[in-house]
Amino acid sequence: MNDLTLPAGGKSVVARFDGGRLSSNSGVLPLAEVEKRLRVAERLARCLDDPRCPNQIAHSLADMIVFRMKMIATGYEDGNDANRLRSDPVFKMAQDALPSSRDLASQSTMCRPENLPECRSCRHGAGDGRPLLRLLPAGAEADRARH
Repeated sequence: MNDLTLPAGGKSVVARFDGGRLSSNSGVLPLAEVEKRLRVAERLARCLDDPRCPNQIAHSLADMIVFRMKMIATGYEDGNDANRLRSDPVFKMAQDALPSSRDLASQSTMCRPENLPECRSCRHGAGDGRPLLRLLPAGAEADRARH
């Protein structure tokens, strides 16, 4: 063990650096619960074609979308942060994985669906003109207009 012992106020303070897998991102866990209820990532993934070879996929499109959504919601807007967060134990738990399980998707894997040409012009449904990222339930505009 690499202990550091320092005197403070006449007492010894011991700092240990064997805490194991640590994270400062516990706020992502409540977001994971909301996502489980709303299933936004799964709904979005069904709207997109995944051009990857199915037998070579390690991370589903829905898993990558929900990981990216959680990254953005917790203040990691830059996709490059995926390389650091992919091994974060709390992000793994938020993806229903054990902290000791394989890492989440890397930045290079995450950027593939974000850069698909079709994503810039996606529409939800069968050409009904509603944008893909429309998350408000039907009638919500009327409710919002009344407030």
